[in-house]
Amino acid sequence: MKKRTILCLLAALGLAAMLADAEGVRQSVSEALSLCAGTVIPSQFLFLAASSLLVSLGVGEVLAPRLEFLMWPLFRVDGAGATALILGLVGGYPIGARTAAELYRENLVSEVEAERLLAFCNTANPAFLISVLGAGVFGSVRVGIWLWLIHVLSALLTGILFRGGAARRAQPRPRFTARAVPFSAAVVGSVRRALESVLNICAFVTVFYVLARPLQRLPGIAGAAAVGALELFSVIPLLPGGHAGFILASVLSGWGGASVLCQTLAVLADSGLSTRNCLLGKAVQAGISGVLALLAVRYVMG
Repeated sequence: MKKRTILCLLAALGLAAMLADAEGVRQSVSEALSLCAGTVIPSQFLFLAASSLLVSLGVGEVLAPRLEFLMWPLFRVDGAGATALILGLVGGYPIGARTAAELYRENLVSEVEAERLLAFCNTANPAFLISVLGAGVFGSVRVGIWLWLIHVLSALLTGILFRGGAARRAQPRPRFTARAVPFSAAVVGSVRRALESVLNICAFVTVFYVLARPLQRLPGIAGAAAVGALELFSVIPLLPGGHAGFILASVLSGWGGASVLCQTLAVLADSGLSTRNCLLGKAVQAGISGVLALLAVRYVMG
C-alpha cells in the first residue's frame, strides 16, 4: 500500500510538472512525433513486417540445420535462433527480441533458448551506428563502422556469457518440412503485427523523449549519459566528440536506453517469456561495449 501511494504521488507530481510547462511538453511531443514519422517508422515498419513474414514462412526451419554447428556450441541455442540474431543485427531494436518470441511461438526454439536469445539479439541497426552516430556525430564513417563492430562483438560475447551450462537439449523438437500457413494469411498477419509493434515503439519513443528533456540541461558528458540512458535518439546532439564521446556512444548503444527496454517488453507482452534477460543482457552488453571501446579508442580516434 505504501509503495502504491508513493507511485501515485510521483505520477501526480509528474502530471503537475507537465501542466506547469505545457508548452514545452507540447513542443517535445511534436518533435518526438516528427522523429517517429521521419525516422522510426520508415526504418522499422517494413523490417518488422518482413521479419514476421520470414518466421511465418519458415526461415527458422531453413536456417536451423545449416547454422546448428555455430548456434549450439556458442550460445546453446538451436540453429533456428540465428534468425533472431541476424534480423536483430540488420533491423535494429526490437526486431531481434520479437523474432525470438515468434520462434518460440512456432516451437522452433525452447523457452529457455528463446530467453537466452533475448539477452543478445536485441541490437541497434548498422544504419544508426554508422550513419547517424559515425558520420553525423563524429563526422567519420570509419568511426561509425568501428562503433558497429564493437556493438556486434559485444552482443556475441554477451550471448556466450548467457549460454548457461547445458551440454545438450532436454528433448528434441520436431522439424517441419513445409508450412501450413497460406502465403496470403502470413502477409496479412505480419503486416498487422508490424503495425502493432511500430505503434508501441513510437509511443515509448515519445514518452521517453519528453522525460529526457529536463536532463538535457545537465552539463557536459553527465547530461549526455543521463539522456542516453533514457532515450537513444535524444542523446545525438549532446554527444561530445573525441575519446570520451566515442566510449559513451559505444556504452549507450549497447544499453539501448529505457525506451528500448520498454519497447521490447511491449512486443514480448503476450509471449509468455521471462524478460529478465532483456535487462541483464543489455546491462552486460553496455559494460562489454565500454571495455572494447576503451581498448580501441586510441587507434580509432587517434
